[in-house]
Amino acid sequence: MNNILEQITAHKRVEIADTQKRCPIEQLEQCLADAPPPRDFLAALRSAPEGLGLIAEIKRASPSAGLIRADFDPVAIAQTYQSHGAACLSVLTDEHFFQGCLDDMIAVRNAVSLPVLRKDFLLDRYQVLEARVAGADCVLLIAECLNSDQLRDLFGYAAELGMAALIEVYDSENLQKVLALDPPLVGINNRNLETFETSLDNSVRLAKRVPEGVLLVSESGIGHREDVERLQRAGVRGILVGETLMRATDIGRKVEELLGRA
Repeated sequence: MNNILEQITAHKRVEIADTQKRCPIEQLEQCLADAPPPRDFLAALRSAPEGLGLIAEIKRASPSAGLIRADFDPVAIAQTYQSHGAACLSVLTDEHFFQGCLDDMIAVRNAVSLPVLRKDFLLDRYQVLEARVAGADCVLLIAECLNSDQLRDLFGYAAELGMAALIEVYDSENLQKVLALDPPLVGINNRNLETFETSLDNSVRLAKRVPEGVLLVSESGIGHREDVERLQRAGVRGILVGETLMRATDIGRKVEELLGRA
C-alpha cells in the first residue's frame, strides 16, 4: 500500500463484510422505521449567521496526529459546540484509524438538536443505511474513494433515505465527476489523503471552479480567524473543523473565535 487512503479503504472493505455477516442488510432495513426523522443539514448551513456555517467535528484521534484529546466526552463536546454557535456537527465513526464508533454518533445525536454528519469512509450502500438507522442526517462521500458510478449510487441512495450528502474532493481531477451530480453541497478537503499534508490553497484554488449555487465547505487545516476570513473571500460558506477545536483548552471560546464572535 503506497498511501494512507488505500490502507483505510482496504481495511474498511473487510470491516463492511464482517459487519454484514453479523447483521445482514435485510435485518438492518427492518430498523429503518425506528430511525429518528432526519434534520435538514443543508438548511442549517444556509441559515447560519454571517453567511458561514461551522460543522464542528468530534474526533478522538487520527492516523496523522495520533491521540488528539485524552479527556474525550463526545456528548459534552457536542453540547459545547451547540451552545457556542456551531451550525452542524460531524462525528468520526471509524474505529480502527480514528478511534471512533457509531455509538458516539448515536449518543451525540440524542443529546443535541443540531444536524449530525456521519464522518467515515463510505464505500457501500450498507454503510449509508447504517448511518440513517443510527440517526445520521448527512453522510460524507469521498470522491477519491469512489468511482463515478459508485458516487452517483451512494449520493442517490442517501437522498432516498432523506439524508444530505457532503461530497468531499481533494484532487482537482475528481471535481468534474462531483459536479456532474449537481450536488447542493460540496466539500473541498485541504488535507491530501495520501500524505495527510494540509494547505488552504486547495480550497481557494478549487473554489473558482464550483458553481455559485453550490454551498461550498472547506475542510481541514483551519486554525485561526484569519484562515476563515481568507476562505470566505474565496466563496466558502461552510467550514468543517476538527483538530483545531479538539486541541483547544477552551473549546467554546475557540468556536466563537473562528466565527468572529470572540
